[in-house]
Amino acid sequence: MSPSRERMSVAEFASLIALLTSLVALSIDAMLPALPQIAADLAVSDPNDAQLVIGLFLLGNAFGQLLFGPLSDTFGRKPVIVAGLSLFLIGCFVSVIAESFSVLLLGRVLQGIGASGPRTVSMSMVRDLYSGRSMARIMSISMSIFILVPTLAPALGQAIMLLVGWRYIFGTFIVFGVLGLFWLLIRQPETLADEHRRPMQLATLVSGFVTVYRSRAALGYSLAIGTMFGAFIGFLSSVQQIFQDTFGVGKWFPYLFAILALFLGAASLLNSRIVMRFGMKTIVQLAMACSPVVSLAYLVICLSVDDPGLIGFMVWGALCFFGVGLCIGNINALAMEPLGQIAGLGAAVVGFFSSFVAILVGIPLGRAYDGTQLPLIAGFAILGVIGLGLVYWAGRNSTQETEK
Repeated sequence: MSPSRERMSVAEFASLIALLTSLVALSIDAMLPALPQIAADLAVSDPNDAQLVIGLFLLGNAFGQLLFGPLSDTFGRKPVIVAGLSLFLIGCFVSVIAESFSVLLLGRVLQGIGASGPRTVSMSMVRDLYSGRSMARIMSISMSIFILVPTLAPALGQAIMLLVGWRYIFGTFIVFGVLGLFWLLIRQPETLADEHRRPMQLATLVSGFVTVYRSRAALGYSLAIGTMFGAFIGFLSSVQQIFQDTFGVGKWFPYLFAILALFLGAASLLNSRIVMRFGMKTIVQLAMACSPVVSLAYLVICLSVDDPGLIGFMVWGALCFFGVGLCIGNINALAMEPLGQIAGLGAAVVGFFSSFVAILVGIPLGRAYDGTQLPLIAGFAILGVIGLGLVYWAGRNSTQETEK
């Protein structure tokens, strides 16, 4: 089948891509307000264990990225996205009916693996159909829609939990998953022509890992992404406990989180306006310095004077979120820059590698919560210093400059 791009308008295609990619953010952020209630209802002895609802979803998502990218190169984009959405829906059903915490976590792993399909392969669909400024336009429209998800999802999750119970949050995921499934099936033709498909081979996957390992830029930036998102995972895992138990403002959590998410979105929009002027590498280096500098300063304040309280935490969080927003798109592009000959496979390997590192450091950081904000702040400072060092190491003697 020959791919076609006339079936959908640009706005409709971008909206579909935004829906498919936002399932991951929705599945994380909407669950945050429900973690204490899940722990209570399913008799979780250690409150920090509730963080596994987030952590195991992300673990499944990391492994799924490695699976669905190469599969889509072999079987086409649509059937692989359909398979991913189907697995996501099965995981949601498992979590809805779960009577034990372990069964709920099984459902979350399945959701994570499944959601990685539409998230990873939808980007390949964009590359199949568009390039240059047209591709940038699609991504800009999609990002404008995507930014709304972390802003609104916690409030949506809390409203559903208070009205009908936390199990119905998974019902909401099912609604969005089914909507994306039928929208894709009815409106979007296959984008990868038969002649462009290639067989899936283990040797090809291994060669992708070897290529990333041998490239200073790909390896260094991938590790830096891992440290950045590891800190972010630690934040997502423990922030609800910090707002509820440390500061006693649990009922305001969705709105406070939305404020922080707006800083992330604002930084992403700002980056789109300044990246052509200053270049990706310069922005990444400055943005990656934001987290360790701000975190070290805030940690000193917390240890040397009275606790700055909620306002101090919000200021610190807003600055860190702003740094991530400036960095996120650029650092992924820099990691992919040396991998142009294996772009699809390279994206899967970089995504898996950085996600695995993030989970490796992020889950322990979240579980280090001790009733105070200090472990999280210290973790951001340490991971920020490591990430900044990796960024400078990756950029040394680079022979390619995307900003040129």
